Amino acid sequence: MNDVKRNWTGNIQLGAKADHQVVSKQLCKAFNACPFFKYSGMVMRVVDGQIEAYVEMQPELVGNVAFQILHGGVAATILDSIGGVAAMEQLYLRATPEDLPDTIKKVSRLATVDMRVDYLAPGRGKYFIARAETLRLGRKGCTMRMTMVNDEDKPIATAIASYAY
Repeated sequence: MNDVKRNWTGNIQLGAKADHQVVSKQLCKAFNACPFFKYSGMVMRVVDGQIEAYVEMQPELVGNVAFQILHGGVAATILDSIGGVAAMEQLYLRATPEDLPDTIKKVSRLATVDMRVDYLAPGRGKYFIARAETLRLGRKGCTMRMTMVNDEDKPIATAIASYAY
């Protein structure tokens, strides 16, 4: 397996049971190396044992100039991203050492096939945090629910997405 593919799939080692902390940190590291994340200031991080996406409000992320509100596309992107990385994490955590080669293939192929975003409130805040939960994890795909809150813990947007692998 080449280094680029290993890095993208979190550098998980074959033949061992996936350790939750190692998996979470490696997936965050892989996502944080993404040029788009660097450009937009989005960061994946592990807080209290859970991966979350974080982004600070910046002038470049404003969608409504008159009211200085976060662009809806930024909200959708961060929700989609946390849903995908959380799905990858769950795939690794449920894999046995024998299943790991197939799991790495699934993780490298994971793609969003459908997502619905509900915007609950204007995107006002100093920063935004998104978290995901697994609704269903199947053999060929999964369904995730994501929520984004602002610095006052007010829900800004929620989404449900299906990912195929």
